[in-house]
Amino acid sequence: MNRNRLPAWVNHWIDSLADAPMSVLGKIAARRLGSPAPLGSVPATEFADAPTRVLIAPVNYAGQGKAWARALEKMDPGISARNMAMEVPGGFAFDADLLVPVGTYHNDADWQQRQFEAAASATHVLIEAEEPPFGRFMGRSVAAQAAALSARGVSVAYLAHGTDARLPSRHIDGNPLSYYADEAVYLPRAEQLAARNIAFVTDSGRPVFVSTPDLLVDLPHAVWCPVMVDLDRWAAPNRVARPPAAPLRVVHAPSVAAYKGTAMIMPTIERLEAEGLIEFRLIQGVPSAEMPAVFAEADVLLDQFRAGSYGVAACEAMAAGCLAIGQVSAQVRSAVQEASGLELPILEATPDSLEQVLRGLAALSDLSAQATRSIDFVRTVHDGRMSAQALREHWLAAPDAHFDDRKDPVGAPSR
Repeated sequence: MNRNRLPAWVNHWIDSLADAPMSVLGKIAARRLGSPAPLGSVPATEFADAPTRVLIAPVNYAGQGKAWARALEKMDPGISARNMAMEVPGGFAFDADLLVPVGTYHNDADWQQRQFEAAASATHVLIEAEEPPFGRFMGRSVAAQAAALSARGVSVAYLAHGTDARLPSRHIDGNPLSYYADEAVYLPRAEQLAARNIAFVTDSGRPVFVSTPDLLVDLPHAVWCPVMVDLDRWAAPNRVARPPAAPLRVVHAPSVAAYKGTAMIMPTIERLEAEGLIEFRLIQGVPSAEMPAVFAEADVLLDQFRAGSYGVAACEAMAAGCLAIGQVSAQVRSAVQEASGLELPILEATPDSLEQVLRGLAALSDLSAQATRSIDFVRTVHDGRMSAQALREHWLAAPDAHFDDRKDPVGAPSR
């Protein structure tokens, strides 16, 4: 649905409904998300007996919540970390320590109360994407749920994942290729939600983390907690080098084609493929379990050309020895180098310069040096050690372990 084509009053009604989840219409809308599972059949989170107990909830985008939990436990045996995620029908279904059916998350008061009690037994709770960890508990207010945890002695922090805290107007100003400039994007609502979330986490007085370094533009006081990849899963020790004079093996795996800039690069791809310079594969509908083999057989991943950053897919490809190409801002490259001491090995290209970059790579007889640099980068920055260290240094081991009670939760996001 392109909301830009709807009358203003319809858009106002849609936004009002979303902003009043406990209204009569809001409750009806929630019921349409599904009925709860049988009473008591969905468990609450359980922690091991450890001095530090961490819950990461409730979205687990790209499986990162669970990955960060395992990284924390690997870093310190005195930590028991768990993640919980709402199961989205038709979604990517990333594995989680606790995957909760959407109907239970939204509409099961019994599970919400049990999960709150479980979280209250933790020492720390990391709230992802400014979404309420306990569904419609306490009016679906993130601030009210966080304050209730604080009252039980739990230290709360926030982690922004992407569009939840990326201000469209700022992104457009800093990136002429920004996907927010597309006609299909309903900017008023995207701007409103991002601005609201930025203000909320900034005013909360709590530690704030971001999963991608471009978000430091919108949350300059935040700390980068890098996304993680499983190095063993993505490693390709038996990678076969491209034979001399053979086409460059190129793949592109757009989760959302408009965000990745797929339409912008396809004319170049089709021209080079017709010329025989590249062998191209568009990856769509391929199960996650098959993606390591896809990257192991490719020389190059075309990542994204509109966001100015990079994420999990680029890291997975680089871990397999693929060269990643994308449009990455100077701010992101600088932030990565400052945090890690390493240069980001993603090759810079825009839709206009992509042909030149691919021709340059195709002319090289050996890409092993660039591949090794990519693998080493992911092993250093995205294997979980930097992520766990960021959470420990700036939150778990920080002296201020309590919610700032001076902040008024009234008016904070109800999601």
